[in-house]
Amino acid sequence: MKAPLTVAVLISGRGSNLKALIDGAESYKIASVISDNPEAAGLNFAREASIPCSVFPRADFPSRQAQKTAIFEALKREEPDLVALAGFMLILQEELVRHFQGRVINIHPSLLPKFQGLDTHTRVLQAGEKRHGCTVHFVDAGVDSGPMVAQASCECFEEDTPETLAARVLKLEHAIYPWTANMIALRQIGLEGSKVTYAPECIIEAKEKGFNLSC
Repeated sequence: MKAPLTVAVLISGRGSNLKALIDGAESYKIASVISDNPEAAGLNFAREASIPCSVFPRADFPSRQAQKTAIFEALKREEPDLVALAGFMLILQEELVRHFQGRVINIHPSLLPKFQGLDTHTRVLQAGEKRHGCTVHFVDAGVDSGPMVAQASCECFEEDTPETLAARVLKLEHAIYPWTANMIALRQIGLEGSKVTYAPECIIEAKEKGFNLSC
């Protein structure tokens, strides 16, 4: 039997998407969790699942660059098959992105390319958008850029607040992120240059689940 795809998950905060990845692991194995924040609540999810954790607090390093380099070196030692960003607030080193080219994914709480950056739920409501959602994408040297893999969306209601909208989008994130990781592990999703590729079975399943793909 082929060994499952190994995944390193990078977190900075509550780790709800890490928990979803732990619970949804079918064809991949979370080999490690890395955080830049020693107080990240998500570390508890990893410990409860007996997943090795490494923490790189900013205070332990002379500079932000030194902190990022230490994280990169840790990942190089592990050499996971896939790196999943789950609420990781540091911008990755270009060297890390190059080393793991086509093997880093991120989930962002908007329907990219709209609303890159922070405070997406507030900005969506202020803009009067009718739909909102989340995007899983491969990571490149930009911020919230890189080839889009899959999106899930929900309706925006007139009575929505940023909090109510965020809660609905978070449920979508918890569904689409582990699904995407499993599809990558099964080689149902791939990356050729800057083009995301999908197996026919993946396209059918995405449609059944209401996910939108970039094909």
